Amino acid sequence: MTVTLHTLCFAAHDPRGLTRFWAGLLGWESEGDTLIPDDDTGFRLRFLPTEEPKTRQNQMHFDLTSESLEDQRQTVAKALELGGRHLDIGQLPEEEHVVLADPEGNEFCVIEPGNGFLAECGFVGAVASDGSQEVGYFWSKALDWPLVWDHDQETAIRSPHGGPKITWGGPPFTPKTGRNRLRFDLSASPTEIERLVSLGATSHGIGEDGHLAMSDPDGNEFSVVGPR
Repeated sequence: MTVTLHTLCFAAHDPRGLTRFWAGLLGWESEGDTLIPDDDTGFRLRFLPTEEPKTRQNQMHFDLTSESLEDQRQTVAKALELGGRHLDIGQLPEEEHVVLADPEGNEFCVIEPGNGFLAECGFVGAVASDGSQEVGYFWSKALDWPLVWDHDQETAIRSPHGGPKITWGGPPFTPKTGRNRLRFDLSASPTEIERLVSLGATSHGIGEDGHLAMSDPDGNEFSVVGPR
């Protein structure tokens, strides 16, 4: 058995509210606090309750693609109608992507049409991550996804079955203070868990959710459950 990226989990103060927002924006069906993709995204979204405040920019965010300028405008308008808002993170006036936040401040971008890097990807074009070249190599080996970009300490991987790219931007890094609000939930056998540790992951024992808590070489948390 290989390691499978099963779910991207969001820590949420209002899980139902965030489920409604992202279901409306992505057009995915919901099963309780979980969204099921209707395209080649390949992993679910799950919104888990937390009381911890959001204190910094997230380590991961979505890059959503656009087929035209009108398509980009419509995506932005839908996000705002659903309760999102514009966000200033220091982007330059000449940059054509639009930076937004969901109702709990989780950042995401609506990318301009004609972006070559995401040309082959669907609406969820990328999970863009703050992280090192080393962690990109780790996740490529962990998931057995090929590197599709490796340049100037920036890396990206993509499933052989398609779907979004997962990218790591290289230095400088945003200081990590507390647990990330977004984390991966993997399916893996005991043998594969041992392999993850050999690749540089750290095991932290059973977490509050009953799953094995681990972290990657950059210290980003993820959870592992048995085969599904």
